[in-house]
Amino acid sequence: MDGPTVTRRLHRILAAAELPQITFHDLRHSCASLMLAQGVSPRVVMETLGHSDIRLTMNLYTHVAPELQRDAADRMERLLIGHR
Repeated sequence: MDGPTVTRRLHRILAAAELPQITFHDLRHSCASLMLAQGVSPRVVMETLGHSDIRLTMNLYTHVAPELQRDAADRMERLLIGHR
């Protein structure tokens, strides 16, 4: 499939679902951000996106880092102190 065909199909699907029109590339960014926010290993995200270097992945998705840091701190607290 060529790019314009994929985009047209995506826009039809989004319209049918009454969702905002976004680009196909936006889906890629959303996927990566959601995977990182769900605790998926950055290495897995990197491979899913086809990046050749983990630094590229992490530099592009640093906005997810505060969520991941809070989650890591919460997990350590549960490990060391127990459940609240």
